[in-house]
Amino acid sequence: MSSQPASPASLAVAGAKAPVAVESSPAQYLTFLLGGEMFAVGILNIKEIIEYGTVTEIPMVPPFIRGVINLRGAVVPVIDLASRFGGKRSEISRRTCIVIIELTDNDERQDIGVVVDAVSEVLEIPASEIEPPPSFGARIRADFIKGMGKVNGKFVILLEVDKVLSVDEIASLSHLAGDGADGNTGGTPSA
Repeated sequence: MSSQPASPASLAVAGAKAPVAVESSPAQYLTFLLGGEMFAVGILNIKEIIEYGTVTEIPMVPPFIRGVINLRGAVVPVIDLASRFGGKRSEISRRTCIVIIELTDNDERQDIGVVVDAVSEVLEIPASEIEPPPSFGARIRADFIKGMGKVNGKFVILLEVDKVLSVDEIASLSHLAGDGADGNTGGTPSA
């Protein structure tokens, strides 16, 4: 009878093959524009995309921290990616968005908003179309780049969100910014 349920042994074998199939399937990325360049973040890190609204500025923080927003009662820090990458602050336009990214650090979840010029689309990029990050020549730190995805003959910079939005690094930079004034970090823990 072929209608019998699968044995545990056959399920184990089927389960062992699944991760290989998932790894070779294309990963989905949210693409967005920043300073005229196309960047992408893995879709699994994206919580939501919201319109740029009221951002409350925080004193004595690094220039790339725009401030905080109230997201359904939760305080969410907002990072200006253009400034984080060493450029000037983003100009706010009607297409400017805040992408809410969820990070997990030591079983703790942290939402961080990032300011982008415009959200483009969700793309599937096969692993075979992703090149390693360049060792030089990029306008941003090499450890911020996960890889270079090839899409329609052009490169999309795939970001390593855990590095770009490292809570420990941002906290230590906030601490340094606070030391320049009166030593007060505004309650930001130091790393």
